[in-house]
Amino acid sequence: MADQENKEQKKEKKGPKPEGQQAKAKGAKKPKGEAAAEAVDETPAIPAGPARLAVRYKNEIAPALAQQLGYKSTLAVPRLEKIVISMGLGKFVTAGDKGKLEIAEKELSQIAGQKPVRCKAKKAVSNFKVREGQETGLKVTLRGSRMYEFLDRLISLAIPRVKDFRGLPKDGFDKNGNYNFGFTEQTVFPEVDAAAVTFQQGMNITMVINNARGPEGGRELLKAFGFPFETPEKN
Repeated sequence: MADQENKEQKKEKKGPKPEGQQAKAKGAKKPKGEAAAEAVDETPAIPAGPARLAVRYKNEIAPALAQQLGYKSTLAVPRLEKIVISMGLGKFVTAGDKGKLEIAEKELSQIAGQKPVRCKAKKAVSNFKVREGQETGLKVTLRGSRMYEFLDRLISLAIPRVKDFRGLPKDGFDKNGNYNFGFTEQTVFPEVDAAAVTFQQGMNITMVINNARGPEGGRELLKAFGFPFETPEKN
């Protein structure tokens, strides 16, 4: 009995803890999930602005082309609709080396910033050992902001890295003003690690242009973007 009375007297002397100390004691043992939730930054991400070349086309290139070509409205001038990048890998697939198709798919994804589509053969060709429905190539179609961002990297980074570059060929335009050209290797794009490349693979790039009304309209649009076309050599 005497021991119980002594314990009760000690509790009365100590008294209850202040509210602040009780809060600190409770807060010191927070679950890990709650602590992680408080550490997450909840500020909204800033949306990316429009592509640089898209702004330049709207503010500078379109009005200048309208004046140069004699159009009253900027909506009538040539404009870039889409960019198509394609790779032909039939020689590796028919040889039974499907691993190179997967490697090329990964590299093309890095170049374009978009996953490519695998193209299948529409019919069998016995001379090339191609079966109908066999995956023989890759293709990526870029539109909108991704198209203009790729075009910016193409002009500013990829083309200057081409060895012995003397200008893009002028005869790559079709009757509708679309332009086709190619690269012999994928390492001209800085997104591809040249040290990790196991084989060289070329690609074809098609610039699909609306309202070109012929090769001249497409040529003037690409010149305005900064395409370095070849010039005739002076004797």
